[in-house]
Amino acid sequence: MHWQLVQLVAAILVTATALAITGCGTTRSTDTNRTATEQLLVSDAIDRAVQSVDVNILSGQSVFLDDSRLGEVVDRNYLISTLRQHLLANGCQLRDQRDQADFIVEARAGAVGTDRNDLLFGVPSTNVPQILPVQPVPAAVIPEIPIAKRRDQKGIAKLAVFAYHRETGTPVWQSGLVHQESSANDVWILGAGPFQRGSIYDGTAFAGKKLGNDEVQQDGAVPRRLPAVDLTRKSTFTPPRRLAKAPPPATTPPEQPVVQATHQDSQPPADAAATAPSQPAAATPSVAESLPVSSTAQPPVTVAQPEAAKAEPPQPPAAQSVYTPAGTTPLPQPRFNSP
Repeated sequence: MHWQLVQLVAAILVTATALAITGCGTTRSTDTNRTATEQLLVSDAIDRAVQSVDVNILSGQSVFLDDSRLGEVVDRNYLISTLRQHLLANGCQLRDQRDQADFIVEARAGAVGTDRNDLLFGVPSTNVPQILPVQPVPAAVIPEIPIAKRRDQKGIAKLAVFAYHRETGTPVWQSGLVHQESSANDVWILGAGPFQRGSIYDGTAFAGKKLGNDEVQQDGAVPRRLPAVDLTRKSTFTPPRRLAKAPPPATTPPEQPVVQATHQDSQPPADAAATAPSQPAAATPSVAESLPVSSTAQPPVTVAQPEAAKAEPPQPPAAQSVYTPAGTTPLPQPRFNSP
């Protein structure tokens, strides 16, 4: 009896402890109006369609993108921004005003949206019909029992772009019709799945987890990258420092006046000029002194020559003038310094 009482008390304590530590909680989750898969399909189809447009003919030209024909397109802003980026990536110079550009580029979209196909091997979901005589009860729904199930979704984008000269309206270029698709394929086998594969996924995944990197494309599958400017990778076209404002050039010094070179005779050293005895400079005879004089004229005064003059080589005797009387000393002939 005592042992049974101990077991009863222990069971009560265990039950009370379990009730004390138990609890409950709720997790709230919401979904957007558009699923992420749908948005990925639309944006991927737009990227592929825009990359297929070859706008190299407009490289280096100033263009204005006319988006007035894209008013009711799904994801219009994304499409316009992708077109602008594609023009810039191919060397075009975008202008915000129509009258500032040489060429007008106009774009239109024939289709931008998604499509879906479902395939089921098994029992689809059904509603149990209500029996009228019985009291009305909520209708019962029998869920589907799939053995194998497949869901194929694809995004579609059909674009056309053309350009013309703004001033004259002359047609310049057109891209033609560009049609591209994106894909997302989900497969369930015996209730396990989905196995996901498509252009919006990087390889094959199981319930959102990547299984492997399958680079082999099936026949008819859309290639992941096209031979054009890849908008999905980061790239730098022009370093910003090249477009920054250049510093003002340094001020040039004033031009020096041009001095004409002149010839100057070398001057004797200062020491030699100081030690040489000061002698009076020989006066250069004037034109009047070089004329002939009469016999009554006074004889010329002999002027002492400086030592430098004495050191000069002897000069030939002066010629006798026919107008000078015999026995008269001729006047000294004038001498000039060579330049």
